[in-house]
Amino acid sequence: MSLHSAAPHTDTTASQAAVTQTRDWLIASAAAVIALIALYAVFMDNGSLISATGDYLHEFAHDGRHLFGAPCH
Repeated sequence: MSLHSAAPHTDTTASQAAVTQTRDWLIASAAAVIALIALYAVFMDNGSLISATGDYLHEFAHDGRHLFGAPCH
């Protein structure tokens, strides 16, 4: 066997791993931001952000506050 017959070495696995790791961090960061916005809407907003959407969404968030044990009234 000759070493010259082997395929040339390319470093694609390292670059693919870096892309995958970056993508995973972006997805995790986006999920964290969305979760923080949802927590703000449920715990801190007290209906001013979602009152424009109607009573259904307001009552849904109100019940969510009770579910999580957050004081709302």
